Amino acid sequence: MKKAAIILLLLFSAAVFSAQSDMSKSVVMIQVVKQPFDYTTPWKQTSVSQGIGSGFIIAGNKIITNAHNVSDSKYIIVKKENVAKKYPATVEFVGHDCDLALLKVIDKSFFDDTEALTLGTLPEIHSKVSTYGFPMGGTHISVTEGIVSRIQTDIYVHSGADGHLVIQTDAAINPGNSGGPVILDGNVVGVAFQGMSQAENIGYMIPTTVINHFLLDVNDGKYDGFGSIGVSLFSGLHNDSYKDYLKLEPNVQGVVVTSVLLNSSAEKVLQRGDCITQIDNYDVDNDGMIMIYGKKYHLSEVVETKQIGQTVNLTFWRNGKKQTEQLVVQLNRPVFEPAHLYDNQPPYVCFAGFTFVAASRNFLETWGRDWLDSIPHTLRYLLNDSQQLNKDRGLKEYVVLSEILPDQINQYADEYNNKPLENINGADVRSLNDVRKAFENKNCDFYVLKFMNTEKPLLLDARQAHKQNDIILKKYNVKSWTFPEEQL
Repeated sequence: MKKAAIILLLLFSAAVFSAQSDMSKSVVMIQVVKQPFDYTTPWKQTSVSQGIGSGFIIAGNKIITNAHNVSDSKYIIVKKENVAKKYPATVEFVGHDCDLALLKVIDKSFFDDTEALTLGTLPEIHSKVSTYGFPMGGTHISVTEGIVSRIQTDIYVHSGADGHLVIQTDAAINPGNSGGPVILDGNVVGVAFQGMSQAENIGYMIPTTVINHFLLDVNDGKYDGFGSIGVSLFSGLHNDSYKDYLKLEPNVQGVVVTSVLLNSSAEKVLQRGDCITQIDNYDVDNDGMIMIYGKKYHLSEVVETKQIGQTVNLTFWRNGKKQTEQLVVQLNRPVFEPAHLYDNQPPYVCFAGFTFVAASRNFLETWGRDWLDSIPHTLRYLLNDSQQLNKDRGLKEYVVLSEILPDQINQYADEYNNKPLENINGADVRSLNDVRKAFENKNCDFYVLKFMNTEKPLLLDARQAHKQNDIILKKYNVKSWTFPEEQL
């Protein structure tokens, strides 16, 4: 992710700014109370904060806004311009991978005298667009105008890992604008969602290609997300020697598969060294780009048009021979999830003062702003290379000892803190549920815990550990030794 470059536009302060517009029947202010969880000790929550964002009404009495406006929310209210009453709302659907959410207002009278906005298409470069919202905590709708300067695939900061098309504009997009509509010729062409902190008047919006995918996805009553083809790609064909090495004809263009995600839908279709030259009749060039929407974008844009379970047709070369296969688009997420997690309490096991959590980006970011440089070497190694390291098809998550609640039973165990757990009493740990089951077994004298990159095991006297466990939980106000309590 680009360091210090992109900021989300949710406001956590109050300021005064006002402007009048004719969008008062369509654009709404969103006020949110938030309280995220602590990913080191997941039974705790962080302090409560309040934020302001924007949203707009679409057909069906729905409000579109950004996922980052309403993530980890405890209470949401929406407000119309020039109307004093505040209306409670709930999150009906949320897509953290695309930073979009749909809100449902409990009192339907909120939509009296409102107008639904319609979605347009991708704007042309140099188009003049208008951004509406409630920046800087203003009580009136603000409108700023700007020019579309670029459309490209980029990382969405809210998830920190998922990339989709973004539209760049020089319209002033400020904190509080998040979730507001960007209008061209009376239609919505984007949702304002992030800006560049180190440059003036550079803002980004989510295009309608992404919005339409999200809205179509939730038509069946649940959100599945954006899928992938489950491979890593390399632009190696710029090197003629590499082309010769793969036994390709001189005029062939495409990108090379360098790895296939374990348990992905790609495993039955592609393998390392394959060269993808076409996807759904779109020719792939040596940069992995295709001509779509009248412009050159990454081949992933074809996958972006598909819902989970739909297929793409791939043409690729293997060992000098051209082949065509159909591949199912699936989530294909890695075991070590690189995206931010929101809304749900993280599962954990806290036994004899030893707190175990699933390795996640949220956990790593507890090291602070410079977490990439500050995290222990083993965790950095896992984050960067987990896909290549993992050969276990049954592995569901990496389990890490995140915190030790000090007690006499766990003295001298600090060296194991923040290390991934490999096995207990010789049984592989593939999930937190395996940890729970291991400690539920009282038919042993000791629990022998083996950690990654550590030869010395951690030994726990089983009888003493169970005797001391309830005492430790009570001492540190831990409600339950596992969450979920029944099954992880």
